[in-house]
Amino acid sequence: MRIIIIGAVAAGTSAAAKARRNTETAEIVVYERGEDISYSGCGMPYYLGGEVESADALIPRDAAYFRSRYNVEVRTRHEVTALDPVAHTVTVRDLATDRVFTDRYDRLVLATGAHAVLPPIEGIAQSHVFTLRNTGDMRRVKAFLDGRKPRTVAIVGTGFIGLEVAENLKGLGIAVTLLEKLPQVTPGLDPDMAAHVQAHLAKNGMAVHTGVTVEAVTERGVRLADGTEFPADMVLVSTGVKPSAELAAAAGAALGAAGAIRVDERMRTSLPDVYACGDCIEQRHLITGKPVYRPLGSTANKTGRIAGDSLTGGDLAFRGILGTAIFRVCGLTVAQTGLSEREARAEGFDPVTCHNIKPDRPEYLQGQEMVIKALADRATGRLLGAQIVGARGVDKRIDVLATAITFGAAAADLFHLDLAYAPPFSTTKDPVMYTGMILENAIHRGRPLMTAGELDGIAASGQPYALIDTRAPAQYARRHVPGARSIPHEKLREAAETLDRDTVTVTYCNKGVTGNAAQNILINKGFRHVYNLSGGEKQYATEHPKKEPADG
Repeated sequence: MRIIIIGAVAAGTSAAAKARRNTETAEIVVYERGEDISYSGCGMPYYLGGEVESADALIPRDAAYFRSRYNVEVRTRHEVTALDPVAHTVTVRDLATDRVFTDRYDRLVLATGAHAVLPPIEGIAQSHVFTLRNTGDMRRVKAFLDGRKPRTVAIVGTGFIGLEVAENLKGLGIAVTLLEKLPQVTPGLDPDMAAHVQAHLAKNGMAVHTGVTVEAVTERGVRLADGTEFPADMVLVSTGVKPSAELAAAAGAALGAAGAIRVDERMRTSLPDVYACGDCIEQRHLITGKPVYRPLGSTANKTGRIAGDSLTGGDLAFRGILGTAIFRVCGLTVAQTGLSEREARAEGFDPVTCHNIKPDRPEYLQGQEMVIKALADRATGRLLGAQIVGARGVDKRIDVLATAITFGAAAADLFHLDLAYAPPFSTTKDPVMYTGMILENAIHRGRPLMTAGELDGIAASGQPYALIDTRAPAQYARRHVPGARSIPHEKLREAAETLDRDTVTVTYCNKGVTGNAAQNILINKGFRHVYNLSGGEKQYATEHPKKEPADG
């Protein structure tokens, strides 16, 4: 059997390695258009910033390695230009010699990856404008940084890569301006969690402009559609990627709505004896069962392994994804898994949402706060998704939640998890357990939550409601939610006798715990419609930042 694999980064090399582990008799040939193979694309921002000292650390394997270890022939600088699924052949161009030849296969794997999206911006082809998708891009950016010593950079787009590069360039002393077309940074997050990221970026000295469209790149900067200009010695365009599925499409392979190659759970395409894996394919979402396009390095490696197993007679099958992702920017860790709130509503769920603000460990061991937003389906209690921002411990919690969601856990199950505890690592009731308690109380125990957005909606509607600040009077005086009345927790039992039991009542404290205690008091006294403000005043203030007065 002759196996041809097109693409030699994460998915393609994983497919080749697994295929060889399954059989010693097959011929395996990998064609790669670029010069480097099996490299860590996710590590490139850290090389640019100097955290990774050598580019070679990101490219640990070459063609000779695969030849000696796996008996796999990897041919770099070879571009496959056509695929004939009937004749079982591919047309290949040797980019070093420009020679064109035909090769045959019994099984073929498409691991063609994805390419950077380039929006229609005037001047985008100039030499100081870059993308960061492969090691060639990385080397060009590094050469520019070393040779030109830019003092200012404009980054168009605020997804993971854009913010990771922003962190690293800022660490080099370069002034960073972030430009985002959407009304929020980090488009994958819900706006209420993106607000935490944006506040952190501003606190760390980055200029952030959302809801703007870049119209042109000039020699000295960028110009927005409204005429505003920002200085930029260098411009990075980080506006997402598209699947590189042109070869598959030309051969007649079925594509999904996002233009990615459609595959089954064994990585088989609609073409006979043709498989696909990595960033060029669509995936199945574990919660909805629907196809999605979420290109991630972890998924690329996993689907590559499955493709290599499947085409050599193995029984591995892809179970789907949650879109679990994590990144770091200026000391803040940002992570998500499962559905966002807007995705859950679009899919027809009625999500219950909580914002749980807890330290990663006890305060006496310098615990630092994280904000966990979690969703559960009101009808079934099933966990739907989570987003977390914080300085420490975010990776542990997002992985616990991703595991729970993968196996169909309900919110109530989180409290019963037997998680590791010692003061250097966690609190006695871990933030994940608290998250389950909050959601369970809201869904099944008559302790409903109200988000800041929902409170805004009630205030705008003119509907009568009572908003009670249960904190100390000094905290209320320093800052409070508009329209709130100060009734400290210890005085609420007495003051409750003067309140209308039939009016919608919302309690809150700093983060939610005392607000919940106050909610319990009112419910036990016969109040009919009592809500606790999710995340307390702290979450509300993050979603409603005060605008700085204009100069002059």
